[in-house]
Amino acid sequence: MIEIGADGRTWLLSGPTSSYALRLTDRDELLHLHWGPRIALADAEALAAAPTPPERPFESRLDGREEYPVEGGPRFVRPALSVRGGGVRGTEWRFLRWAEGADGDLQLHFTDAVHGLQVTLSYRMRGDVVERYATLRNEPTGATELEVLRADAATWTLPLRERWRLSQLHGRWAAESRLVRSALTYGEKVIGSRRGHTGHQHLPWVALDADGATEERGEVYSCALAWSGSWRICVHQLPDGAVQITGGSGHDDSGQTLLPPGTSLTTPVFAGLWSDGGFGAASRAWHAYQRAHVIPDADEVRPVLYNSWEATGFDISEEQQRALAERAAELGVELFVVDDAWFGARVSDRAGLGDWTPNPDRFPGGLGPLADHVHALGMRFGIWVEPEMVNADSDLYRAHPDWVQHHPGRTRTEFRNQLVLNLARDDVRNHLWEQLDALLTSAPVDYVKWDFNRCFSDAGWPGEPYPQRLWDAHVHGFYGLLDRLRAAHPQVAFESCSGGGGRVDLGVLARTDQVWTSDNTDPLDRLAIQHGFSQIHPARVMAAWVTDSPNTQLNGRVSSLGFRFVSAMAGVLGVGGDLTRWSTAELAEARGWVELYKEIRPVVQRGDLYRLRDPDGGLCAVQYVLGDDVVVLTWLPAQAYGQETPPVRLRGLDPAASYTCRETGAVHRGAVLLHHGLRTGLRGDLAAAVFRFRRNREVTGAYSGLAQS
Repeated sequence: MIEIGADGRTWLLSGPTSSYALRLTDRDELLHLHWGPRIALADAEALAAAPTPPERPFESRLDGREEYPVEGGPRFVRPALSVRGGGVRGTEWRFLRWAEGADGDLQLHFTDAVHGLQVTLSYRMRGDVVERYATLRNEPTGATELEVLRADAATWTLPLRERWRLSQLHGRWAAESRLVRSALTYGEKVIGSRRGHTGHQHLPWVALDADGATEERGEVYSCALAWSGSWRICVHQLPDGAVQITGGSGHDDSGQTLLPPGTSLTTPVFAGLWSDGGFGAASRAWHAYQRAHVIPDADEVRPVLYNSWEATGFDISEEQQRALAERAAELGVELFVVDDAWFGARVSDRAGLGDWTPNPDRFPGGLGPLADHVHALGMRFGIWVEPEMVNADSDLYRAHPDWVQHHPGRTRTEFRNQLVLNLARDDVRNHLWEQLDALLTSAPVDYVKWDFNRCFSDAGWPGEPYPQRLWDAHVHGFYGLLDRLRAAHPQVAFESCSGGGGRVDLGVLARTDQVWTSDNTDPLDRLAIQHGFSQIHPARVMAAWVTDSPNTQLNGRVSSLGFRFVSAMAGVLGVGGDLTRWSTAELAEARGWVELYKEIRPVVQRGDLYRLRDPDGGLCAVQYVLGDDVVVLTWLPAQAYGQETPPVRLRGLDPAASYTCRETGAVHRGAVLLHHGLRTGLRGDLAAAVFRFRRNREVTGAYSGLAQS
């Protein structure tokens, strides 16, 4: 809902519980008024009429107050917009008009007469999430092309508070999405990626709280960027204590693109959320927003998959894949995925990338016969691809060595024996479209795991007059290719993978059905990774596998099959172990876990998530609630000194209702579970359990405070 002030210069956007307000001054300065609990238009107008802060020597009256600070004029803060053209740098705009867009968004139009530049700032409420982005247009009458040095999506202004605390997700390969909270100090805190993809090192999300917010209490402001390339988010605490958050594509100000007259650029969306229910309520609001407005077909539950990589590596054959598929089908798996090495001369990681046709020695009849066999077993069929990469030892590279990112006269650096194809080039995108469309047409493929294992390092584009644009244009090329494939093959689901969780963001989630959270499948490590991931993204997209024990990939840790399954059941369950080595007893146990997961899957993937106990070394638990159904997953990494594990206090229940536990048959009062908790009975090391509750619809008595246990 958009409300407009009486003079047409104050705007108020409101969601179910929050509001966002801004004001245009008589000098065409766009100022921030309010972001927080829901207010009335009269409140916004009162804020607009309040006296302005006094002038201070050596300080700007605009810094920390503007909605979208541009370069130039009486400003010293980091600009969201930096443009250069005709020997003139900076922006001086005047307000043209406001409009309501087709999606109900607020559009504020400004113009810079010297540059012939029109800037449109867009605002849209999705529930309590505010989506913001900017559009730049060099008018057809413009005298020159404009160089866009920096175009952030938005600047967020927080209210004045005494002590802000910053939450962020950091990591590396196999250790992504780890949550860290620290006091915000004066100056700029910058996170991001200069690697060409979202990156393992940071997720493009930050949260700030000022009064010691907890999981279920306190104000939390958070922002997330919908972009899958290099990016930057800057959190700036100014000398007077004001805090602003600026973010967008690109990591620096070296230049993004050129705008000839008559062309335009639209930034990614930078979304923001205010919540007064602590970090838990903020997460649940983010999850609901993504299920409703971002993730394709979010109401459809994701299938249990089996991936053959850890069983086979590069040594694969059709006969071997058929045998694994038969084992997987016996477990109740619904989707069988052939990973790397089905194509070209791919007998190791040194060759074959770029040649997306089945290896004739390994699959003499192509992928069709294997796909038909998998379908006959009652499963869907999927494949792994890495279209943006190429090996030097490949037919594609031998034919088109100029198609990779490189600088003339410089060594073409390889990581993982790979080079990066330049998807900013039309010919590269057209070739990949032809290859992938033919692949998805030639065999009944239902699922594609799309990987990205090589960061940008030699991001050159010989012959291109403005090669800097490669950084953003590659991502738009990736988006366009994926969008085109989805439109042509609507039956195919896509998973985003980038050496694990290196490409997870709102931009890629708008085009894929799930993401590979991390290459680390150790069930204990995964608890912390999944805890951080859940701060922003829902279980519905979080792929998690059960692999072999001891863990062969990272640490050799030995864990029970039950612990591995319960860890992976916190998201979209997959199996990745070598099923030919599992015993009859293990296969039978796994069948039971898969059956259990299918029963709780709607609650896990579509329910509200509550983080009950953090993975800090002690008892850990998460809970999901969907309607009358409740699922609690619990893990005990280690039991210290023989102490009994503490009870787990549940959340999101009706205190006046009763709940039946299907594992024990016991009936629990909601108030008791909320205030006194559930005793899990877990003992020893690496123990885990699942508890299912169903709310009893009969009223068992009014709730009048703390119940007796």
